[in-house]
Amino acid sequence: MKTVVKVIANVLVWIVLILALLITIIVFSSGRNNGVANLLGYIPMTVESDSMKPTFAKDDLIMCKEIDDVYSLQKGDVITFWTIIDGQKVKNTHRIVDITEIDGSRSFVTRGDNNQIDDTIPVLPGDVIGKWTEFKIGGFGKVMNFLRTKKGFFICIVIPMAVFFLVELYKFIVTLIELKKPELSEEDEEEIKKRAIEEYLAQQKKEQSGDSSDKVPENEA
Repeated sequence: MKTVVKVIANVLVWIVLILALLITIIVFSSGRNNGVANLLGYIPMTVESDSMKPTFAKDDLIMCKEIDDVYSLQKGDVITFWTIIDGQKVKNTHRIVDITEIDGSRSFVTRGDNNQIDDTIPVLPGDVIGKWTEFKIGGFGKVMNFLRTKKGFFICIVIPMAVFFLVELYKFIVTLIELKKPELSEEDEEEIKKRAIEEYLAQQKKEQSGDSSDKVPENEA
């Protein structure tokens, strides 16, 4: 039973370590790429509004994929793209509702599934970040946002990794100590067992002798 628990604990530790490593890559990757993380062509995104309900909602984590050829995009595809909102350049994820081509130049008309009107600014090919893969995790985007902060990164990534390496270092030291211990031969083990048995029998005999001497003789009639 202990062996099974130990194996499960080790597996869980490695899962946490791998997740910590992936999150670390995501955090540093997004920091170097204008806030857009990229893992082998896949882009995790946190939904910032409810404009795409019920497809996905605010604080959900969605996964997009880089597009090699934006001309392969079609009506109905959900894309993440750069746009201007309130004078700021931000990321947005909406569905393509129409495609416009003028003199060989293509642009995309987008709209949120929860919106009544199309987005005012058309999406140019150079603005497209990626296409939604239809993968999402409800509410996990909020967790990712916390992990991207210094506090979240320290609590959830740095501390668990430090504990993991300290535990592994302790195991390594214990193993080295065990290896340096001289191995006992079968004769030595038998001798130790024999001495233990002799000491046990001597102790029992001593206790029995003590019990006999403590008895008070009865008066004769």
